[in-house]
Amino acid sequence: MLELKDIYKYYNPGTVNELCLFKGFNLTVKEGEFVSVVGSNGSGKTSMLNIICGSIPIESGSILLDGKDITREKEFRRNGKIGRVYQNPALGTCPSMTILENMSLADNKGKTYGLRRGTNKKRIDYYRELLRPLNLGLEDKMYVKVGSLSGGQRQAMALLMSTMTPIEFLILDEHTAALDPKTAEIIMQLTDTLVKEKHLTTIMVTHNLRYAVEYGDRLIMMHQGTSVIDRAGAEKAALGIDDILSKFNEISIECGN
Repeated sequence: MLELKDIYKYYNPGTVNELCLFKGFNLTVKEGEFVSVVGSNGSGKTSMLNIICGSIPIESGSILLDGKDITREKEFRRNGKIGRVYQNPALGTCPSMTILENMSLADNKGKTYGLRRGTNKKRIDYYRELLRPLNLGLEDKMYVKVGSLSGGQRQAMALLMSTMTPIEFLILDEHTAALDPKTAEIIMQLTDTLVKEKHLTTIMVTHNLRYAVEYGDRLIMMHQGTSVIDRAGAEKAALGIDDILSKFNEISIECGN
């Protein structure tokens, strides 16, 4: 379970551009929940993910993962418990390395290497079996450099690699936004399969309202650092795209747009 308690986050503190994005923000994500998060630019979606992952500090408040306070824990320490897939497919893989080398890196996440080889050829068949269900032909390209793959192939690899070692939380940061519609559908189906098979607690930020409605068991809409919609279970299932658009329009009118 993830808990954000009384979070305060300022940008440009002490300047004329000072902005308090989160002011006493609270969020609890239960174990096994798949939460879709939507909201306009500047609503706090990505900042929330960065706070969870430790990419940016907070002024006050606490972050708990399975009851353990990780507020002051460094980002690289949190990476052992949290898997993250970014919008840019290039950020989740090493382009100058082969598929085999990338898979080996992910396989050894959190382990010390010492003086042994970085790749274990005894694991190649295991990696091929992981890649085969993607139906992208990657299992036959183990010695191909990842930089030569398509964006969709790289994003599929990034998603798979982020879940190869046991993690407690999966963060999806607009992970289909840079893909063409057909590839995005493939990645979303893969996401849903991995989340269900591994019983992963997941937060997915997306601008695709259909994905937000169709996937996951909870939906949150953010605006100016607060949640203006928070529906789970049957309430979430009854929520439609038109309901979310209506809230967007309401907020737009209130903001004078």
